[in-house]
Amino acid sequence: MLSTTRRSFTSRIACLFTGMGAASLTAGSANAASKENSGVRKLSYDGKATDGTGFITPLIVHNGVIYIAGQGAHSRNPNEQFSTDIETHTTKVLDNVKTLVEAGGGTMDSILQLTVFLTKIDDFDSMNKVFKTYFLHGGPARTTVAVAALPGQSLVEINCTAAVIRK
Repeated sequence: MLSTTRRSFTSRIACLFTGMGAASLTAGSANAASKENSGVRKLSYDGKATDGTGFITPLIVHNGVIYIAGQGAHSRNPNEQFSTDIETHTTKVLDNVKTLVEAGGGTMDSILQLTVFLTKIDDFDSMNKVFKTYFLHGGPARTTVAVAALPGQSLVEINCTAAVIRK
């Protein structure tokens, strides 16, 4: 009699994929001459290679996918002073996202998925009003969650992935 629970099935699948991942890493490291040849590009807001010493890399491009770290209203310039309403914060955040996506070789239309963090779920409708102005051809897949607080007293933070459409 075969008795399988979801947990044991998941554990078996995880072991299989872990083993496959380890094997591909071993094979990949034998073929990779350097970090640059690995295809992972860590970039700054202006699209230039980072020196690798930063705690957080705002933009990573790998295998045709752009990964953007969480962007808050104060992410690019932590000392900048501006009003503290959700519309202003959402605009600042989406401007940061747009800058990074374009630096990585994508566009706002090539964003595949976004995760939005709001300090107040009551700001959802106001955030959406600004959001719609950045995605004129329909938005990407998106998740929005409320959180207790965000760094830099930002009211909104967004991270995302996008497709590279130009090199």
